[in-house]
Amino acid sequence: MDLIHALPFLSTTVTLAFAGAVFHRYLKGRRLHTLLWSLGLLWYAAGTFSEAYLAVAWSPFVLRLWYLSGAMLTAAWLAQGSFYLLIRKPGVAHALLAGLLILSALSAVLVFTAPVDGAAFRFGAPISTQYKDLLTRGGLTVPLTIFLNLYGTVGLVGGAAYSAWLFWRKRVLFNRMLGNLFIALGALFPAMAGALIRAGLGDWLYVSELIGAAVMFAGFTLATQPRPVEKEKPATLPARA
Repeated sequence: MDLIHALPFLSTTVTLAFAGAVFHRYLKGRRLHTLLWSLGLLWYAAGTFSEAYLAVAWSPFVLRLWYLSGAMLTAAWLAQGSFYLLIRKPGVAHALLAGLLILSALSAVLVFTAPVDGAAFRFGAPISTQYKDLLTRGGLTVPLTIFLNLYGTVGLVGGAAYSAWLFWRKRVLFNRMLGNLFIALGALFPAMAGALIRAGLGDWLYVSELIGAAVMFAGFTLATQPRPVEKEKPATLPARA
Protein backbone atom coordinates (compact mmCIF):
# COMPACT_ATOMS: atom_id res chain seq x y z
CA MET A 1 0.00 0.00 0.00
CA ASP A 2 1.42 3.38 -0.98
CA LEU A 3 1.40 6.46 1.22
CA ILE A 4 -1.69 8.17 -0.18
CA HIS A 5 -3.83 5.05 0.29
CA ALA A 6 -2.66 4.86 3.91
CA LEU A 7 -4.04 8.35 4.61
CA PRO A 8 -7.58 7.14 5.49
CA PHE A 9 -6.07 5.18 8.40
CA LEU A 10 -4.45 8.39 9.66
CA SER A 11 -7.67 10.35 9.08
CA THR A 12 -9.56 7.78 11.15
CA THR A 13 -7.08 8.10 14.02
CA VAL A 14 -7.24 11.91 13.99
CA THR A 15 -11.03 11.93 13.79
CA LEU A 16 -11.47 9.44 16.64
CA ALA A 17 -9.17 11.56 18.81
CA PHE A 18 -11.25 14.60 17.82
CA ALA A 19 -14.50 12.82 18.66
CA GLY A 20 -13.06 11.78 22.03
CA ALA A 21 -12.10 15.38 22.87
CA VAL A 22 -15.57 16.66 21.93
CA PHE A 23 -17.32 13.89 23.89
CA HIS A 24 -15.13 14.66 26.91
CA ARG A 25 -16.37 18.24 26.70
CA TYR A 26 -19.94 16.93 26.59
CA LEU A 27 -19.34 14.92 29.77
CA LYS A 28 -18.08 18.06 31.50
CA GLY A 29 -20.90 20.39 30.42
CA ARG A 30 -23.74 18.07 29.31
CA ARG A 31 -24.57 20.40 26.41
CA LEU A 32 -26.38 18.63 23.61
CA HIS A 33 -24.54 20.32 20.74
CA THR A 34 -21.25 18.71 21.81
CA LEU A 35 -22.88 15.28 21.90
CA LEU A 36 -24.21 15.77 18.37
CA TRP A 37 -20.80 16.97 17.17
CA SER A 38 -19.17 13.86 18.62
CA LEU A 39 -21.75 11.66 16.84
CA GLY A 40 -21.04 13.48 13.58
CA LEU A 41 -17.33 12.88 14.03
CA LEU A 42 -17.97 9.18 14.61
CA TRP A 43 -19.76 9.12 11.24
CA TYR A 44 -16.69 10.87 9.78
CA ALA A 45 -14.41 8.21 11.27
CA ALA A 46 -16.68 5.43 9.97
CA GLY A 47 -16.36 6.87 6.46
CA THR A 48 -12.58 7.17 6.49
CA PHE A 49 -12.17 3.74 8.09
CA SER A 50 -14.38 2.26 5.37
CA GLU A 51 -12.15 3.86 2.71
CA ALA A 52 -9.09 2.39 4.40
CA TYR A 53 -10.66 -1.07 4.59
CA LEU A 54 -11.87 -1.04 0.99
CA ALA A 55 -8.35 -0.17 -0.16
CA VAL A 56 -7.18 -3.63 0.97
CA ALA A 57 -10.29 -5.83 1.06
CA TRP A 58 -13.83 -6.11 -0.26
CA SER A 59 -17.03 -6.08 1.79
CA PRO A 60 -20.57 -5.14 0.66
CA PHE A 61 -21.38 -4.09 4.24
CA VAL A 62 -18.38 -1.75 4.43
CA LEU A 63 -19.24 -0.27 1.04
CA ARG A 64 -22.74 0.53 2.27
CA LEU A 65 -21.33 1.92 5.54
CA TRP A 66 -18.94 4.12 3.56
CA TYR A 67 -21.72 5.59 1.45
CA LEU A 68 -24.12 6.09 4.36
CA SER A 69 -21.56 7.71 6.66
CA GLY A 70 -19.30 9.59 4.29
CA ALA A 71 -21.68 10.58 1.52
CA MET A 72 -24.86 11.17 3.54
CA LEU A 73 -24.71 11.59 7.31
CA THR A 74 -21.39 13.08 8.49
CA ALA A 75 -21.93 16.71 7.51
CA ALA A 76 -25.61 16.67 8.48
CA TRP A 77 -24.97 15.48 12.04
CA LEU A 78 -22.09 17.91 12.53
CA ALA A 79 -24.39 20.69 11.32
CA GLN A 80 -27.11 19.58 13.72
CA GLY A 81 -24.72 20.26 16.59
CA SER A 82 -24.14 23.76 15.24
CA PHE A 83 -27.89 24.37 14.98
CA TYR A 84 -28.34 23.41 18.63
CA LEU A 85 -25.59 25.85 19.57
CA LEU A 86 -26.90 28.79 17.53
CA ILE A 87 -30.69 28.47 17.42
CA ARG A 88 -32.17 30.19 20.46
CA LYS A 89 -35.57 28.47 20.29
CA PRO A 90 -35.19 24.87 21.56
CA GLY A 91 -38.37 23.79 19.80
CA VAL A 92 -36.91 24.63 16.39
CA ALA A 93 -33.68 22.72 17.10
CA HIS A 94 -35.69 19.73 18.41
CA ALA A 95 -37.83 19.72 15.26
CA LEU A 96 -34.72 19.77 13.05
CA LEU A 97 -33.23 16.87 15.03
CA ALA A 98 -36.44 14.86 14.69
CA GLY A 99 -36.41 15.45 10.95
CA LEU A 100 -32.75 14.44 10.72
CA LEU A 101 -33.41 11.24 12.67
CA ILE A 102 -36.18 10.30 10.23
CA LEU A 103 -34.02 11.08 7.18
CA SER A 104 -31.08 9.18 8.67
CA ALA A 105 -33.24 6.09 9.23
CA LEU A 106 -34.62 6.37 5.70
CA SER A 107 -31.08 6.74 4.33
CA ALA A 108 -29.94 3.61 6.17
CA VAL A 109 -32.86 1.58 4.77
CA LEU A 110 -32.23 2.80 1.22
CA VAL A 111 -28.49 2.13 1.33
CA PHE A 112 -28.57 -1.25 3.08
CA THR A 113 -31.27 -2.61 0.81
CA ALA A 114 -29.62 -1.38 -2.40
CA PRO A 115 -28.20 -4.07 -4.71
CA VAL A 116 -24.39 -4.38 -4.78
CA ASP A 117 -22.32 -5.82 -7.63
CA GLY A 118 -19.18 -7.12 -5.98
CA ALA A 119 -17.85 -8.55 -9.24
CA ALA A 120 -17.19 -5.01 -10.46
CA PHE A 121 -14.91 -4.16 -7.52
CA ARG A 122 -11.37 -3.15 -8.53
CA PHE A 123 -8.74 -3.65 -5.84
CA GLY A 124 -6.44 -0.67 -5.39
CA ALA A 125 -8.78 1.85 -7.03
CA PRO A 126 -10.26 4.52 -4.70
CA ILE A 127 -13.75 3.54 -3.68
CA SER A 128 -14.88 7.10 -4.45
CA THR A 129 -14.15 6.52 -8.16
CA GLN A 130 -15.93 3.17 -8.50
CA TYR A 131 -18.86 3.14 -6.07
CA LYS A 132 -21.35 4.01 -8.83
CA ASP A 133 -20.47 0.73 -10.56
CA LEU A 134 -20.87 -1.20 -7.31
CA LEU A 135 -23.86 0.30 -5.51
CA THR A 136 -27.21 0.71 -7.24
CA ARG A 137 -28.71 3.90 -5.84
CA GLY A 138 -32.48 4.15 -6.03
CA GLY A 139 -34.40 7.16 -7.25
CA LEU A 140 -34.69 8.70 -3.76
CA THR A 141 -31.10 8.07 -2.66
CA VAL A 142 -29.40 10.64 -4.89
CA PRO A 143 -31.65 13.64 -4.06
CA LEU A 144 -31.55 12.69 -0.38
CA THR A 145 -27.74 12.61 -0.52
CA ILE A 146 -27.67 16.06 -2.11
CA PHE A 147 -30.10 17.48 0.46
CA LEU A 148 -28.21 16.08 3.46
CA ASN A 149 -24.91 17.44 2.16
CA LEU A 150 -26.38 20.89 1.53
CA TYR A 151 -27.95 20.85 5.00
CA GLY A 152 -24.62 19.82 6.50
CA THR A 153 -22.43 22.25 4.61
CA VAL A 154 -24.69 25.25 5.24
CA GLY A 155 -25.09 24.38 8.92
CA LEU A 156 -21.47 23.53 9.69
CA VAL A 157 -19.58 26.01 7.53
CA GLY A 158 -22.19 28.75 7.86
CA GLY A 159 -22.57 28.22 11.60
CA ALA A 160 -18.84 28.38 12.26
CA ALA A 161 -18.44 31.45 10.05
CA TYR A 162 -21.37 33.17 11.77
CA SER A 163 -19.92 32.44 15.21
CA ALA A 164 -16.56 33.84 14.12
CA TRP A 165 -18.29 36.98 12.85
CA LEU A 166 -20.10 37.45 16.19
CA PHE A 167 -16.84 37.30 18.13
CA TRP A 168 -15.17 39.66 15.64
CA ARG A 169 -18.04 42.15 15.84
CA LYS A 170 -17.94 42.19 19.64
CA ARG A 171 -14.12 42.34 19.67
CA VAL A 172 -13.97 39.60 22.31
CA LEU A 173 -12.42 36.15 22.65
CA PHE A 174 -10.05 36.29 19.69
CA ASN A 175 -9.18 32.60 20.14
CA ARG A 176 -12.82 31.62 19.61
CA MET A 177 -13.12 33.78 16.53
CA LEU A 178 -9.99 32.22 15.05
CA GLY A 179 -11.01 28.72 16.11
CA ASN A 180 -14.39 29.03 14.38
CA LEU A 181 -12.67 30.27 11.22
CA PHE A 182 -10.49 27.14 11.32
CA ILE A 183 -13.58 24.95 11.74
CA ALA A 184 -15.30 26.62 8.78
CA LEU A 185 -12.17 26.23 6.65
CA GLY A 186 -11.65 22.61 7.67
CA ALA A 187 -15.26 21.74 6.88
CA LEU A 188 -14.78 23.01 3.34
CA PHE A 189 -12.11 20.40 2.55
CA PRO A 190 -14.34 17.28 2.74
CA ALA A 191 -17.15 19.36 1.21
CA MET A 192 -14.98 19.57 -1.93
CA ALA A 193 -15.15 15.78 -2.28
CA GLY A 194 -17.72 15.83 -5.07
CA ALA A 195 -15.63 18.21 -7.17
CA LEU A 196 -12.50 16.10 -6.68
CA ILE A 197 -14.33 12.90 -7.63
CA ARG A 198 -15.88 14.47 -10.74
CA ALA A 199 -12.42 15.69 -11.75
CA GLY A 200 -11.09 12.13 -11.49
CA LEU A 201 -8.97 12.93 -8.43
CA GLY A 202 -10.29 10.24 -6.12
CA ASP A 203 -6.93 9.78 -4.41
CA TRP A 204 -6.84 13.47 -3.43
CA LEU A 205 -10.11 12.98 -1.57
CA TYR A 206 -8.01 11.17 1.06
CA VAL A 207 -5.79 14.25 1.41
CA SER A 208 -8.74 16.61 1.72
CA GLU A 209 -10.38 14.44 4.41
CA LEU A 210 -7.20 14.36 6.48
CA ILE A 211 -6.60 18.11 6.17
CA GLY A 212 -10.25 18.81 6.96
CA ALA A 213 -10.23 16.70 10.14
CA ALA A 214 -6.90 18.14 11.32
CA VAL A 215 -7.88 21.78 10.69
CA MET A 216 -11.27 21.38 12.40
CA PHE A 217 -9.60 19.66 15.36
CA ALA A 218 -7.13 22.54 15.63
CA GLY A 219 -10.00 25.03 15.45
CA PHE A 220 -11.96 23.22 18.16
CA THR A 221 -8.90 23.10 20.41
CA LEU A 222 -8.28 26.81 19.89
CA ALA A 223 -11.92 27.81 20.40
CA THR A 224 -12.27 25.84 23.65
CA GLN A 225 -9.19 27.16 25.38
CA PRO A 226 -10.12 28.35 28.87
CA ARG A 227 -10.41 32.05 29.40
CA PRO A 228 -7.38 33.61 31.02
CA VAL A 229 -7.94 34.26 34.69
CA GLU A 230 -7.62 37.91 35.52
CA LYS A 231 -5.27 38.61 38.35
CA GLU A 232 -6.88 40.30 41.30
CA LYS A 233 -5.64 43.77 41.97
CA PRO A 234 -3.84 44.08 45.33
CA ALA A 235 -5.92 45.70 48.01
CA THR A 236 -4.91 49.24 48.86
CA LEU A 237 -4.94 50.71 52.33
CA PRO A 238 -6.98 53.84 52.84
CA ALA A 239 -4.91 56.99 52.77
CA ARG A 240 -4.07 58.45 56.14
CA ALA A 241 -5.81 61.62 57.05
